[in-house]
Amino acid sequence: MAGHSKWANIKHRKAAQDARRGKIFNKLIRELSVAARHGGGEPADNPRLRAAIDKALANNMTKDTIQRAVDRGAGNTDGDAMEEVVYEGYGPEGVAVMVEAMTDNRNRTVSEVRHAFSKQGGNLGTTGSVAFMFHRQGRLTLPGEASEEAAIEATLEAAPEEIESLDDGRLEVVTSPDRFGVIKDALVEAGLTPTSSEVGLFPDNYTRITDVELGQRIIRLVDRLEDLDDVQNVFTNADFDDDILEALQEQA
Repeated sequence: MAGHSKWANIKHRKAAQDARRGKIFNKLIRELSVAARHGGGEPADNPRLRAAIDKALANNMTKDTIQRAVDRGAGNTDGDAMEEVVYEGYGPEGVAVMVEAMTDNRNRTVSEVRHAFSKQGGNLGTTGSVAFMFHRQGRLTLPGEASEEAAIEATLEAAPEEIESLDDGRLEVVTSPDRFGVIKDALVEAGLTPTSSEVGLFPDNYTRITDVELGQRIIRLVDRLEDLDDVQNVFTNADFDDDILEALQEQA
């Protein structure tokens, strides 16, 4: 099922809006620093850092800014008090939601996350309540003109988990997080530059959204969670019908 591509369209629209407002830069810098602190400052040896750098570059962060964030993290001079926390919950009509946060105060963050859920008709769940539905993966989307045969040939040695055709004719390459950088490099080298790529939490199954009002409520919940300073990423198993997606994008 290729529903995640539709949710990705909304996520990318939101990411572009956030980048214009400058909101996303603080989150990117935090992720760069923490990734470097945990795995070292060399992206070739640190898949998480490589993914963070790719995401920062995709959001037009300068290489100098990226390097300063990496240097701070690798030198353990910044963000040492930061703790990574994952929250699980349910949105409107039981849609599963995963929230990744970095915080220096768990009590503050859980209170803010719980409040965001409750204000939008959802609720914060217990540990393990929805995590079993999601797996961390790398996903790289190729344009419609890319052939599956070319993608398979380019990534044969890098060994992706799967290459699948999406509903809109594009291809998606699915990989483990630690193979993300290697597979992306192999695709680019073969002239198959991804139009989007990320490492994140993706659901095994999706909840089909066929109602515009429900879709709006889900988007409002995600917006409210992502507006929290401590929240890094929000993932959901919502899958919007094409007409609902079009209506939501027109209202954005």
